Amino acid sequence: MTNFPRGTALITGGSSGIGALYADRLARRGYDLILVARSQDALARISKDIASSTGRIVKTVRADLGQRDDLLKVEGILRSDPSITMLVNNAGVGAVEPLLMSDVEAMERMIAINVTALTRLVYAVAPSFVAREHGTIVNMASALGVAPEILNGVYGATKAFVIALTFSLQKELAEKNIRIQAVLPGAVETPFWEASGGSLDRLPDQIVMKAEDAVDAALAGLDMGELITLPSVPDIGDWNAYEAARQKLMPNLSRNVPAARYRSPALAS
Repeated sequence: MTNFPRGTALITGGSSGIGALYADRLARRGYDLILVARSQDALARISKDIASSTGRIVKTVRADLGQRDDLLKVEGILRSDPSITMLVNNAGVGAVEPLLMSDVEAMERMIAINVTALTRLVYAVAPSFVAREHGTIVNMASALGVAPEILNGVYGATKAFVIALTFSLQKELAEKNIRIQAVLPGAVETPFWEASGGSLDRLPDQIVMKAEDAVDAALAGLDMGELITLPSVPDIGDWNAYEAARQKLMPNLSRNVPAARYRSPALAS
């Protein structure tokens, strides 16, 4: 792809794994970068590598999005920097243990990062994108957002929120020339899995995708204009059927009488 200036992409969780790969790929596409992560050392390493290999400007922001002051700092950057044309909401916390084995404090922190921080960053950047009639918001969700029965249900619920928010953003912002995308990877070979308390060694090789492949697929989906990108799903018709069924439900989700199956025989007659 032609490397010409495209503005600046702010990537949360940008120092390792999927976020670092997004940084590399977007820099090669012509974006300058603002990388947000908790580790200053990791940020310094990845920013130096990308700047030297691509010639793009790479700035870093050390921030823990679970801490209010740090979150507000990143929000301020999104509101005030007119060069930002893309937000990649990649930072996230995972978990694999079921509810009864999970610490509720850890679950609350997960919600703070996966839901609250992501939402606030969208709110911070969307008005500027709308004012300029240009911008892209990429939200990293998960296949578990549509399959919350697998692994930790709170994690799946946070990603279901991300998917729902993405649908809403598309409806509200698409006509204002804002591109919206949610990415729903399955298991990906990154440090995220171990940090979530799991082990990739326990999973069959055939269900674990390399991080490079996941990010390249996500960017291909963005180029294709996909709202929902599922890197592992072979037939997009399966998702289209799922979405068509959801759309079919909508006209009947709110009516002035209960469905016949909920009424007593006397009332139904």
